[in-house]
Amino acid sequence: MKTFEDTSLKMSEFLLQIKAIKLNVANPFTWASGLNSPIYCDNRLTLSYPKIRTFIRQEFVKIINEQYGPVDVIAGVATGAIAHGVLVAEDLGIPFVYVRSAEKKHGMGNKIEGRIESGQSVVVIEDIISTGKSSLTAVEALRQAGCNVKGMIAIFSYLLPVAKNKFKDANCQLHTLSDYNTLIQQAMEDEYISESDLNKLLKWRENPQKWSDKFNK
Repeated sequence: MKTFEDTSLKMSEFLLQIKAIKLNVANPFTWASGLNSPIYCDNRLTLSYPKIRTFIRQEFVKIINEQYGPVDVIAGVATGAIAHGVLVAEDLGIPFVYVRSAEKKHGMGNKIEGRIESGQSVVVIEDIISTGKSSLTAVEALRQAGCNVKGMIAIFSYLLPVAKNKFKDANCQLHTLSDYNTLIQQAMEDEYISESDLNKLLKWRENPQKWSDKFNK
């Protein structure tokens, strides 16, 4: 019987194999939240690999069936989770919608694209969880539309405390296929990172905001 640890290690192995993980301590990446990070995970690359995107779809469907039960609609967070959300909805044979980061500036001005009705149950698909801000904005939009959001599933989480607190405050259950701790463990085993890299990544993980602020000085 496959455990979360098995799934997490396999997902991390896949991400490393396709070089979806980028590492640059000298010139950190800037997230949409403004936070600087020495590591960046580009899950969009998974769509180019049939074996990996199939693994993600199957694991997402498994979590939905085991943790959430019957659901009316799958919602993807734009733009990174749209394709994976469509694959999951197709597998389950149910409708799909996606949620924009903001209302469209023209046409109908929609934030939620697709047909959804008040009272429907929804599971939200996300590609990555960093601070949780954009992910929970989508959850709030669905709730404002009258939906019952059963929870969210993501490919990867950085396990930042700020995200954990935000999901708790929003009363939104979160499941992920892999996470930061498992990833760096696998990266060391695969010799993708050095001992020096590991120490720097762990230092960032201790206090991402402090690390980011220090880098900007």
